[in-house]
Amino acid sequence: MIKIDKIHTISNHLSFSRILLSAPIYYFLQNMEQSDFHRFFALFLMILAALTDYLDGYFARKYDQVTEFGKIIDPIADKIAVGVITLTLFFKGFIPLYILVVIISRDLLIFFGGLIISNKIGRVLPSNLLGKITVFILGLYLVLLVVGLKDYPTLFNLYNILILFMSILSLIGYIIRSIEALRFKKNELL
Repeated sequence: MIKIDKIHTISNHLSFSRILLSAPIYYFLQNMEQSDFHRFFALFLMILAALTDYLDGYFARKYDQVTEFGKIIDPIADKIAVGVITLTLFFKGFIPLYILVVIISRDLLIFFGGLIISNKIGRVLPSNLLGKITVFILGLYLVLLVVGLKDYPTLFNLYNILILFMSILSLIGYIIRSIEALRFKKNELL
């Protein structure tokens, strides 16, 4: 159960700020071909959003403010920010369709699967290391696309393969963790 007094924490505010950053990131990505300023500011805001993702976890652990609300808002903020950036770059021709489908499908499956699992076990499963590594690699990919990764076809194709591999691997990891959590909950009830 989410308690109102546990919503106003530094880490939850940082997660919420990541959602708010999505609008200006979208604007500057949409206009990045107009000037170097737009491209630079898009990169700056993307890196700032990534920094809030790191800091929200850091502050939650440091000040013992890990909350059920935080376990929900953090991945939602990630998915909104990554979704906005990914879709914008796709429609601008920076990301191939199959990468878009993999990224969005993975996020939707993890999000809705997480809702089902949380409902069944009575708590939110926190992110795991494999998921965090995947999000880091994806974030780096998105930044590199803005910098000009597509100008280097071999590196671009290798990175696309890495994104596919890590997305599938992390999805399998989430499925395994979910099954283990369900088994654990079932054994608790016996």
